[in-house]
Amino acid sequence: MSEHAIEWTVNGQRRQDRVEARTSLADHLRLAAGCTGVHLGCEHGVCGACTVIVDGRAVRSCLMLAVQADGAEVTTVEGLAAPDGTFHPVQQAMRDAHGLQCGFCTPGVLMTFAALTAGEEKAGEEAMIAAMSGHLCRCTGYQGIRRAARALACSASREDAA
Repeated sequence: MSEHAIEWTVNGQRRQDRVEARTSLADHLRLAAGCTGVHLGCEHGVCGACTVIVDGRAVRSCLMLAVQADGAEVTTVEGLAAPDGTFHPVQQAMRDAHGLQCGFCTPGVLMTFAALTAGEEKAGEEAMIAAMSGHLCRCTGYQGIRRAARALACSASREDAA
């Protein structure tokens, strides 16, 4: 197997790793970087459990090779909360709306919502709800997740009005 050197940032920490060319980003994050919040469900990009943020965009880490992350900034669910443990707004919204049950899909949903609520252009409720179509949840019935999406969209619109 061919190995490649990569330099990247994971959850704010600069890293230098050696990865096999065929290793998925999800596997490398879990096994080498210790980011076990990256869940592998379908390994075909359908379920969304492996979603992480790469350079500001939500991506399915099971479909991306680790070598493709060379030079990138990657954020996993472990990197959302503040260093003091304060929840990120998407984590708080999911908690407040009871948007999780078993928790398997939760990290991917959180990362999608975090990407949609970051930066200047924050997604509205319609876009947040539409983004849920990329996530499979087998135990919540999606209602709590939808409530969290609405709350996030409302808080974004309040920020825009201020």
